[in-house]
Amino acid sequence: MSRGNGRTEPEQLDVEHELPASEDTSEEKPVAQVAAAEGELGKLRAERDMLVDRLARLQAEFENARKRAVREQQEYRDYALTDALKSLLPVIDSFDRALQTSTEKSELRNGVELINRQLHDALAKLGLKPIPAKGEPFDPRFHEAIEMVDTNEVEDQHIIDELQRGYKLKDRLLRPAMVRVVRNTK
Repeated sequence: MSRGNGRTEPEQLDVEHELPASEDTSEEKPVAQVAAAEGELGKLRAERDMLVDRLARLQAEFENARKRAVREQQEYRDYALTDALKSLLPVIDSFDRALQTSTEKSELRNGVELINRQLHDALAKLGLKPIPAKGEPFDPRFHEAIEMVDTNEVEDQHIIDELQRGYKLKDRLLRPAMVRVVRNTK
């Protein structure tokens, strides 16, 4: 086409530009890739959460095991004397019986009383405590009833006599007290 000036202009073509087939699917590919990536990301997050939870549980188990080991060691230290103290209880009983038989004052008796007191003090420092019995209400956790005595002179289910002293090591029963218990008759 030419215009009056002698120049020719290029013709304009009415051609619709179609995108090549490869470009149409390229928009779908990023969507599919994003969806796949989000799915993978979700899986990774779930796995991470599971591993974090597992780690927290293992840390808690480890802390509990450590505390249990410390507590067991402390209990072992506290009660390691049990067997040694049990073997000393007959000696203590013999001292107590010896001091109950004779009431006469002598230098020998004073010496035995002193030794007995020192032995009781040393054992008390280790945590050995006698269990109160005579005149106390009967408690089957700490007392072993050997005999029931029928009388109205003392309250029912109270201890009238202690045959063998009982002991506790700190808060554990080492040996129950052997006692005679009152049963009121009406």
